[in-house]
Amino acid sequence: MRSMSPTSDAAQPHGLASVAIALGSNLGDRGRNLRRAIQALRGVVDVVRISRIRETDPVGAPAASPRFLNAVVIGHTRLAPEALLGALLSIEKQLGRRRPAPRNAPRTIDLDLILHSANLRQSRELTLPHPRYLEREFVMTPLRELGLPWRDPRTGTALG
Repeated sequence: MRSMSPTSDAAQPHGLASVAIALGSNLGDRGRNLRRAIQALRGVVDVVRISRIRETDPVGAPAASPRFLNAVVIGHTRLAPEALLGALLSIEKQLGRRRPAPRNAPRTIDLDLILHSANLRQSRELTLPHPRYLEREFVMTPLRELGLPWRDPRTGTALG
């Protein structure tokens, strides 16, 4: 297995970036939605590890929103952060996610780029690392499960 350190892109072998992507689904066949998303991710990310799937309560969602199934995928990609975000949005669309929708509305699939090596980004389209992931147990529990020796590039907080 290749090194999974979220270091800078320049330090990655052959220009590969280590990435963490959070997956969630709370509409339709949630398990099937996650499996299809993971399969589609394999087209843009060399998937190295996948957390267990967990059922979680929605966070910040409209009242009576269905429960989510969540997981985290860890892998490598040659795509720059913005290109990977575009690929994630395309996969969401292919799997039936409709935008625009009310914030945190129920959805067939949600793919969030959590980490892209140690890249820091702040733009209208993309913030890296994901701005709220350290506060979200549906992301942090699967990350801890994977036991990676990663640190948050903003805060230095251990993630594994």
